[in-house]
Amino acid sequence: MSKQFDVVVIGAGPGGYIAAIRAAQLGFNVACIDEWKNAMGGAAPGGTCTNVGCIPSKALLQSSEHFEHAKLHFADHGISTGKVEMDVAKMIARKEAIVKQNNDGILYLFKKNKVTFFHGRGSFVKAAEGGYEIKVAGKEEEVITGKQIVVATGSNARALPGLPFDEEHILSNDGALSLEKMPKKLGLIGAGVIGLEMGSVWRRLGTEVTVLEGMDKFLPVVDEQIAKEAKKAFDKQGLKIELGVKIGEVKTGKKGVSVAYTNAKGEAQSLDVDKLIVSIGRTANTIGLNAEAVGLALDERGAIVVDDLCKTNLPGVWAVGDVVRGPMLAHKAEEEAVAVAERIAGQHGHVNFATLPSVIYTSPEVAWVGRTEQQLKADGVKYKAGSFPFLANGRARALGDTTGMVKFLADAETDEILGVHMVGPMVSELISEAVVAMEFKASSEDIARICHAHPSLSESTKEAALAVDKRTLNF
Repeated sequence: MSKQFDVVVIGAGPGGYIAAIRAAQLGFNVACIDEWKNAMGGAAPGGTCTNVGCIPSKALLQSSEHFEHAKLHFADHGISTGKVEMDVAKMIARKEAIVKQNNDGILYLFKKNKVTFFHGRGSFVKAAEGGYEIKVAGKEEEVITGKQIVVATGSNARALPGLPFDEEHILSNDGALSLEKMPKKLGLIGAGVIGLEMGSVWRRLGTEVTVLEGMDKFLPVVDEQIAKEAKKAFDKQGLKIELGVKIGEVKTGKKGVSVAYTNAKGEAQSLDVDKLIVSIGRTANTIGLNAEAVGLALDERGAIVVDDLCKTNLPGVWAVGDVVRGPMLAHKAEEEAVAVAERIAGQHGHVNFATLPSVIYTSPEVAWVGRTEQQLKADGVKYKAGSFPFLANGRARALGDTTGMVKFLADAETDEILGVHMVGPMVSELISEAVVAMEFKASSEDIARICHAHPSLSESTKEAALAVDKRTLNF
């Protein structure tokens, strides 16, 4: 007889492990299944985010930023360092240690909250009385039964047609995070979050980086004014970004990778690099889920079809995170996970997609929440805009980083904040003030009248809010 659970969660990424823990906290008997393995073959819960995404990329970004500061900026502070060198192997080892700490932390949380963890691939077998049978294919194969099933299997990197990842020459985010030595020349296809962050890591260490992007505009999902500021900063740093390109034949050989492409002017070009990172988006991961065995509906992209409450077409089956519609963000998966666990318990879980923040952890950082100015114009919304540059911020000057600005967009009549957009130092942290304000339907005047610590970068949010009504502080 199979083991019985109230809730079975398939996947232990940000959506899966949060759903499992929250369901257990609400009194359910919970199992969570995950197949990620570490180098030793042991369990490595945390999904893409922890293993080959959010966490390891931030570790490398931090290491490379320290290196660049030591090499280029410490002297400005009177600090003499001599010759600065980067031990890439040690940098990667530090990243791996941080990943393992996160893996172990999730396993500890499972134990603390009495979640039964199964290491292996979870897949549907059939509908059973009062629930579903789920096969766990690990070291040993077994079948468990759950009354409620939460699918949180995440996403996979999308490869170029006819060009599979070999993780030696053609790299996904997985291979990009595990390079054993610094390439002299690095190519990236796709100027999105992964492309810009990975490009920034290796550029700082001295690699010649070229980013090829098919879109005519840089970061089209970002507010246009903010995107232009970011592009200006990246160009100044030496990150080569070509827009409006069409990728042709890609060849690999002993010397590296050769990419044939057409530039925005229609001219034939060629790029020769040691490694090529392909970051053109991600696809929902339903491989091996055996969705057809129970009739679980998938859309044309292979994502699981859900309604606004994350319910699938099957009773008692839910899905969250990258495997369903919406932005592929770890914090979006976490919010959906908590909401689903609470809905299973008969509560009213809630996710507000309008206030989900987005961040690119480059230097300068880019962060935003709500609608962009171009979206408001397209929708015919009457709005007011205000901005303030970090160049005029005392804390930014002391930090030695005055790049960028904060921009507020508010309703022309009610003054309700409709969007906040930032590019500059530490805006990944500053954006949370805007998220809180928008959740409480705040006006730009509310932010303008709140006392902000001096000197702080957050003063720029206050100044940008003041600028919405063309007001300024008198210093």
